[in-house]
Amino acid sequence: MLETFLFGVFPYVATVVMVVGLIWRYTTNQFSYSTVSSQFLENRQLFWGSVPWHYGIILVLLAHLVGVVFPDGVQAVNGVPLRLYILEGTAFALSLTLLVGLIVLMLRRGISANVRVMTSPMDVVLLFVLLAQVVTGIITAVFYRWGSAWFIQTATPYFWSLFTLSPKVEYMTALPLLSKLHAINFFILVALFPFSRLVHMLSVPLAYLWRPYQIVMWHRRQTRDRVSGL
Repeated sequence: MLETFLFGVFPYVATVVMVVGLIWRYTTNQFSYSTVSSQFLENRQLFWGSVPWHYGIILVLLAHLVGVVFPDGVQAVNGVPLRLYILEGTAFALSLTLLVGLIVLMLRRGISANVRVMTSPMDVVLLFVLLAQVVTGIITAVFYRWGSAWFIQTATPYFWSLFTLSPKVEYMTALPLLSKLHAINFFILVALFPFSRLVHMLSVPLAYLWRPYQIVMWHRRQTRDRVSGL
């Protein structure tokens, strides 16, 4: 009964909470969609935390998405053992990379007084939920090998069943406990999305990719003359 709720009802609850939360946040304070202070590459700690985390999480999420949308392609890749080894090894390395980045970011929030002041209770909750997600994923990869193979046989049809509003919870209930926790934690992240810093993902400045280039002019002579005049 509990697993039926967790995998058959809770995903929809989390999705509704996310959609309603996003609408509420946008209508009440749309400027909060951007992160409070990214301070991108502001110091060495942030560099070694932000870069591994962002690159790692983007690629890992894309890998999961590919497994859901293109299961036949993934199965074709896995048909050759060498390609399967490369795929699994790359995914595991990316998981370790984002884990290192996340730990550095967590330590930075605990060590830096300035960052600690800007840290809200939701930030702390989010960091630990993300840590649980990464750790359960890595442990699953260690003890239940060839995840890219069994993922498309279990998680992919399960997610498609959710999409068609006919959840087939048997795909998830048959999985090991760690995999179940990993999936449940994902839906928790979905519910937390509009109330946390994760929402800044929706404010990625993609327009920079196609906007006209800018010409930056330096008035060094004026600056030098002004300084010499002083």
